[in-house]
Amino acid sequence: MSTWQEHVTKRAPQTIDFPACAISDLSHFGLIRVDGPDARTFLQGQLTNDIHAVTEERAQISSYCSPKGRILGSFWIFQRDEGLFLLLPSVRLDAVLKRLQMFVLRAQVLVEDASDTLARFGIAGECAAGLLPAVPAEDGASITRDDITVFRIPGDRPRFGVVGPENLLTPIWDRAAAQATPTNTDFWALMDIRAGIPTVLGETVEAFVPQMVNLQLIDGVSFSKGCYTGQEVVARMQYLGKLKRRMYRARVDINEPPAPGSEVFAANGDADTAVGRIVDAAPSPDGGFEVLAVLQINSAETDELRLGEPAGPIITLLDLPYAFPPAEG
Repeated sequence: MSTWQEHVTKRAPQTIDFPACAISDLSHFGLIRVDGPDARTFLQGQLTNDIHAVTEERAQISSYCSPKGRILGSFWIFQRDEGLFLLLPSVRLDAVLKRLQMFVLRAQVLVEDASDTLARFGIAGECAAGLLPAVPAEDGASITRDDITVFRIPGDRPRFGVVGPENLLTPIWDRAAAQATPTNTDFWALMDIRAGIPTVLGETVEAFVPQMVNLQLIDGVSFSKGCYTGQEVVARMQYLGKLKRRMYRARVDINEPPAPGSEVFAANGDADTAVGRIVDAAPSPDGGFEVLAVLQINSAETDELRLGEPAGPIITLLDLPYAFPPAEG
């Protein structure tokens, strides 16, 4: 355990609830740093979003696909100084890092694990304005001040990722912890689920193309940037194909969390034919679990949905904070 983690865990995180002002240690997310004269050109040919739009004032959601257009990892990208940083689940960092490094070839670019060089936490609530060195005004906006980077993340309340050297972040955390409720990793996952932001974990690697997890609806894909790994498949789906699956938010009243990749069935359907898969899940303050699930559109609109088998626990659809385009419905 790092010195940062030892410090922030001195106050035991609260059990999952929905406090008005909350802070979350984000050490379960790792950092990949991409730097060098060719860094942007390199990433532009690898990721789904337009890396040229990332500046010290603008972060973005993006993803990394296989040649078949299937997502290998999803993440936030932000800039500090001249470096570009990918914030992604630590469980996916090694695989994504290794694959990116494979394609560096002769490019003048350094791709490295920067997880131990910068601490990170999240804060949610109106309280952030009085606790952070800077507060970006709109989703995706980023500000670096006094060597602390703050970027705004979508949510039903102001929400921010905060990244910086441990010695600078520690007093900010301590000041925030005196006013905000420390929360566990489930809280941050629940905030992402309610914002409709997918997290691709090991169990769902290469399970989805970006449109299946709504990345095109949250500005995670550029259709004008040109070629990148998997681009032909993603573009064909957008312009020539008909989207048959997309991501929904839902809840299920069970005692144990459904694992990412768990299958979803229609209650009146074939026991051998799943109609969807769980993307991520987190405990709900109201009991049970809220989930993001990729489902067949026809089944989501007409069938009663069950977890694990046609006779399994009922899955109830909930609203997402963004609308599906009419053409997809």
